[in-house]
Amino acid sequence: MSGAVYDTDLLVVGAGPAGLAAALHAARAGMSVTVCEKRPDPVDKACGEGLMPGGVRRLHALGVRPEGVPLVGIDYLDPSGRRAHAPFPAGPGMGVRRTALQAALSAAAHAAGAHRLDVRVTAVAQDATGVTAAGVRARWLIAADGLHSPLRRHLGVPVRRGFPRRFGLRRHWRAEPWSRSVQVVWGPHAEAYITPVAADQVGVAVLYRPAAASPDTAAHHAYAALLETFPHLCRRLAHADPASSVRGAGPMRQYPARRVVGRVLLAGDAAGYEDALTGEGISLALAQAEAAVDALVAGSPARYGHAWRRLTRRYRWLTRALVLATAHPGARSLLVPGCRAAPAAFRAAVRQLAAS
Repeated sequence: MSGAVYDTDLLVVGAGPAGLAAALHAARAGMSVTVCEKRPDPVDKACGEGLMPGGVRRLHALGVRPEGVPLVGIDYLDPSGRRAHAPFPAGPGMGVRRTALQAALSAAAHAAGAHRLDVRVTAVAQDATGVTAAGVRARWLIAADGLHSPLRRHLGVPVRRGFPRRFGLRRHWRAEPWSRSVQVVWGPHAEAYITPVAADQVGVAVLYRPAAASPDTAAHHAYAALLETFPHLCRRLAHADPASSVRGAGPMRQYPARRVVGRVLLAGDAAGYEDALTGEGISLALAQAEAAVDALVAGSPARYGHAWRRLTRRYRWLTRALVLATAHPGARSLLVPGCRAAPAAFRAAVRQLAAS
């Protein structure tokens, strides 16, 4: 096929929030778009499912309004129940099932003219004028195929995986939310994230290091063992029924050497991930999708590399500092008392995160 002939302007690999948001931005910018995703809708994965206010604003700007629960702030708690609260100062966040978010984005992308191919893409060929994958010739490709991106690996992009190695497990429970905030309970070796996602459902994610539970242990056994280290939370869930299976992800920290490889751009988790600790993953994925499409519309993919560093700088610095500062159980035990003793500093940190 001639390099001057294209089946589509943009190939998007991956139908998660980053890929679908990119497809939607591109279609509305006048590009023809094809989304490649082998997994059937809705695509689910381990996810904290809390959107920062900045992410909610980006969704609404796209005209996407999934059903969810407004969130007013973030609570840090210790295992005894002591709490430090920081409100979102400029509008609410949102707790939303990943499946509901994906379905809403998928419908919007389809309505905007994006087409879908039910195919798994693990390789791409490219030249000076275009890319070819899954038998489709395109001008550009956005790889939004997850934390362990097969396309990133195929392209030979080196990835730095840092210390400490952390993993996440998530399950939903049928229970009326007891807070309008995302609650983070800091245990000696793990954190539990409680996110209201519906009027009768909460998502509970546990982030941990292998010392707390082996990543080789079956996910549901590891999750149950970790949950037992949070007695107050266990009592809350004592009479609640599970509403989903246990899903896992990790190791979390992955930092690719670059995000632009010729005519291929990496977005979402494929572009690099620090940690779920500060809850910005989906919000940043939406921001990256917009920046990637802006760069392609301008015909300057290198612009996206600069935009990615600018968009994620605050997240990377704050999250990395917090992960390292709480790597030792002694330091972890001081975090909630420290936030209670210096509420202005805690509120300022949350204000920075909320803007993402």
